[in-house]
Amino acid sequence: MNIEAIVLDIDGTLLTSKKVISEKTKAALLAAQEQGIKIILASGRPTRGMWHLAEELELDKHNGYLVSFNGARVTDCQTKEVLFNQTLSTETSQAILEHVKTFDVIPMIYGDTHMYVEDVYANEINYPAGSTTNIIEYEARMCRFQLAEAADLAAFVDRPQNKILMAGDPEYLQTIYKDIHQPFAATTTGAFSTPFYYELTDKNINKAFALNTVLQAQDIHPEQIISFGDAQNDRSIIEYAGTGVAMGNAMQEILDVADAVTLSNDEDGIAVFLEKVL
Repeated sequence: MNIEAIVLDIDGTLLTSKKVISEKTKAALLAAQEQGIKIILASGRPTRGMWHLAEELELDKHNGYLVSFNGARVTDCQTKEVLFNQTLSTETSQAILEHVKTFDVIPMIYGDTHMYVEDVYANEINYPAGSTTNIIEYEARMCRFQLAEAADLAAFVDRPQNKILMAGDPEYLQTIYKDIHQPFAATTTGAFSTPFYYELTDKNINKAFALNTVLQAQDIHPEQIISFGDAQNDRSIIEYAGTGVAMGNAMQEILDVADAVTLSNDEDGIAVFLEKVL
């Protein structure tokens, strides 16, 4: 296969359930870069929450990219240059945050160094089944943000946002996500990155749109790309790539559209597949 780029979702794909890159997967990706293959991390995470993984995989030495905020921003790891950035307007961000007050969700927005929530103590969701998670702490620690409170996020937000993140009980989110999105269907894209996160970005933004925007200029075409993913927000890169690979732990929607299925994120699924094709 003539592969020029490997695109990797992070949570549920690159990372194990313990939120680390396995040694076998790390070795496979470092070896791929030594062959001249570009590694691209594509996640719903904010850019700040991806840099430590880029450093671990030495993307700065091999001109790798970060596709963050579900495709709303692309950053060159070597130069730190932002190659693509598309945001929700301040007015749309304010309207979304006002609208979601009527739902039992926890909205979060990002600054440069801080993540903002309305009440740091109203932080629990029912996940995993039969237990609870402090979702505010989870997001802040995972993405390397300090926490800050704003009593009313809709009134507080004063600049365009790459995305609006909402956390909630998975079963509840499945029943109301269309009602959250409907007033903004003409101006935003909605997607699940996990069963407990529903996210809104600007209209038509997804990971594949961002990839196509920057890779065309480098003469890298879809048929030269392998993409790995597990969740709904990975569907665009699975369908865009010449070889779209679902992790063994992927949701059924991704398994149905993938060209191939590998082992799970806890079974070195990425490394196992790359060993077969590279």
